[in-house]
Amino acid sequence: MSLTSFSLKKDDVDIRIIYTAGAAVVIPLSAKLIRSFFKRNVHTSYQNALTGSVSILNNQDSVLQRDGVNASIDGYEKLFDGARKEDGAITTDESIKTREKEYKTMVDSFYNLVTDFYEWGWGQSFHFAPRYVGETFFESIKRAEYFLAASAGFGKGDKVLDVGCGVGGPLRNIAQFTYASITGVTINEYQVKVGNKYCEQKGLSDTCQLVQGDFQKLKEKFEPETFDYAYAIEATCHSPNRVDCFSGVAHCLKKGGVFVGYEWIVLPERGYDKDNEDHVRVKEGIEVGNGLPTLATAADVVKALEDSGFEVVESYDANRNVHSEFEIPWYQTLKGTYDMNGFRMTRLGRICTHIMVTTLEFLRIAPKGTVKVSALLNATALDLVEGGENEIFTPSFYFKAIKK
Repeated sequence: MSLTSFSLKKDDVDIRIIYTAGAAVVIPLSAKLIRSFFKRNVHTSYQNALTGSVSILNNQDSVLQRDGVNASIDGYEKLFDGARKEDGAITTDESIKTREKEYKTMVDSFYNLVTDFYEWGWGQSFHFAPRYVGETFFESIKRAEYFLAASAGFGKGDKVLDVGCGVGGPLRNIAQFTYASITGVTINEYQVKVGNKYCEQKGLSDTCQLVQGDFQKLKEKFEPETFDYAYAIEATCHSPNRVDCFSGVAHCLKKGGVFVGYEWIVLPERGYDKDNEDHVRVKEGIEVGNGLPTLATAADVVKALEDSGFEVVESYDANRNVHSEFEIPWYQTLKGTYDMNGFRMTRLGRICTHIMVTTLEFLRIAPKGTVKVSALLNATALDLVEGGENEIFTPSFYFKAIKK
């Protein structure tokens, strides 16, 4: 058979051009139609895999323009130049100071990019928790939140501040548990829009609200002694200066007010070694994948609280028994279980999600840059697991402090 027998006729080329042009029109229109069925709902937003997947970074509440996703992730990654290429590259004083200076842009960009992914794979409470054998993931999440409320003593009618509230998952859970009135502050406009919509859908608008604000500048946001209590759940690790942040919390609290929280820290007392290349690699991987200037130690957090006008009455790693036979490691969720409830959280589930968003971006259904965000989160999940397995990192350093 001659090679010329494989040549395309003009009519064939015309048909293929028509098919390609048709697909270029039909696929985006189909995606738009599917996306129209995505309804922001506190109970069901991302339960439907089809409508949820095409709405990641591209829904009616999004504050990023479709063509702004790629520029945002590129700008974010520049703040961590050298990460995952050269160990120690982002632990230099110059690199840390750059992120401290640009923290507002860094954190806001980070949550514009990852909020939908978090809610898709994790739920509305963007944090980890100690977990007992026989306890489900979501039971452990709520128990960690309820513990803070009980430890501080939140009650009906108390005014409480949530410092770095995300989309308000903990805020709503704690409000339903305690009947307290809770105000959440987040730097991210998108989270405020989504969170307040969820509060309304749960009938909590009268007692719960999210406001946009910088927790480094709480003194500019709230009058002195506005709140009875405050809490922060894995949020102030984003702070470039904890004394500024915690001093703002103290400003907002009445005298004797209680501030409780969980912090992300490295654990030199359990083996973290700043001169160990593997430890530094894991630490930097956690930082780049979570929008952190640099990870602190327990001593750093306690000193910052004390320097901000608090008496620290209790502090410890809530995951101190992480490898006890009676507990499921906090990082196990990132490894996941292969059932319908836990699959998205597993490594295989994340790979499937990555393949899905790669396909959606290729078809121009997902915004350009979505794949980069997915890859960033997949890489940092591995770092978090390694940090937990080796007990050099915990996301759950608990503290209880009282304003002097």
